[in-house]
Amino acid sequence: MIQVIISIIVFILSGMSLLVFGQATAAPKPVVIAGDVSSVSEGKIVVATKAGPSDVATNEKTAYRKVAPDSVSTTTPGAFGDIVPGDKVTVSALPGADGKLTARTVLFIKKSEIDAKNAKETAEWQRRGITGKVTAVNAQTNQMTIENRTLTGATNVVITPKDGVKFLRYAPDSIRFDEALPSSLAQTKVGDMVRALGDRSSDGASFAAEQVVAGAFETVAGTVVSIDPTRNEVVIKNLANNKNVTVSIGETSVLKRFPAEQAEMLARIQMSGAGGARPMGPGGAGRSQGSNPGGAPQGQPGQGQPGQGQFGQGRPGGAGMGGGPRAGSVEEMLERSPSITVADLKAGDVIALSSSKSADMSRIKAIKLFAGVEPFLRAAQANGGGRRGQGGVDAGFSIPGLDGIGFP
Repeated sequence: MIQVIISIIVFILSGMSLLVFGQATAAPKPVVIAGDVSSVSEGKIVVATKAGPSDVATNEKTAYRKVAPDSVSTTTPGAFGDIVPGDKVTVSALPGADGKLTARTVLFIKKSEIDAKNAKETAEWQRRGITGKVTAVNAQTNQMTIENRTLTGATNVVITPKDGVKFLRYAPDSIRFDEALPSSLAQTKVGDMVRALGDRSSDGASFAAEQVVAGAFETVAGTVVSIDPTRNEVVIKNLANNKNVTVSIGETSVLKRFPAEQAEMLARIQMSGAGGARPMGPGGAGRSQGSNPGGAPQGQPGQGQPGQGQFGQGRPGGAGMGGGPRAGSVEEMLERSPSITVADLKAGDVIALSSSKSADMSRIKAIKLFAGVEPFLRAAQANGGGRRGQGGVDAGFSIPGLDGIGFP
């Protein structure tokens, strides 16, 4: 939503500039700059744009308007002193003879208000959201079925769009909600990951959606063959087929190392929830998955609960996961964990990553990359979900937080 508002503001300012200066060929052409404020000093604002930092001078003629984070049409008078680092700004500026820019108009959205809006929306998606992998799409009934998975099990849920539903699709190599593009049920495919906002039925078997966002993602596990910190790349041997894969790390890629104790604990919960033998520690065979009235697996969220699983742990995560840690606690744990870089990896390390699906999986860009995932792979093998073939494992493993897709 914020990105849409910024785009509208840029469009409006650009149009105003054309109207004002369209007939004056000798007048300097206004420049529109949009981005986050990186610093503010007397008479100057430095804006971090996609092209790099841009210095904009201000003076007594500069006009300031504060924009509401949820409505481009709602503005109030502002002042230079209201702007702080982190605020989003859109500036209409004039270049001087020396090329320096002087702001005519500064429209700004307060970071604190954006954060508050995002927190409110995230809480709403946690409370009324559901996530999962698409297992069927029925164009005749205008419905889709997803597998909603948690650490303790999985259940199928039929999603029916409400009238006026908003469909979005994640952009390539992105799990950012604000970068998602308009979409439809017809563009949703089996195997896609879906997050929906709406109302779940009392028996948990159906869901009426008012917003749906989908994307095609791939999870890959492999052993590090080599690293190239200068190119920010890692070559791994895919454990599913023993083929080498070149993984590029971008500016928005998330790299974490799973804390060993937490990884063992969560893998143990996966094992017990799936009815398999515990991969580590005492206790022998795990318990069978229980069930609740209505057919939902033990611990499966019902109406009024977020229904988050490892497929649904966008930041900052969801609520109860039935018998184990909250989905939110997994994401919060990972956020507190130190980030790693390509240089922190070494040949022989086992890692897992998520990326957009591609026709050429020999070279992919990591959305998330986790090290320290061996307990989850052992759990998948013990459960039969990670069947071995030629020394590898297939994609049947589940790693909390890896397939997480973003909240608004």
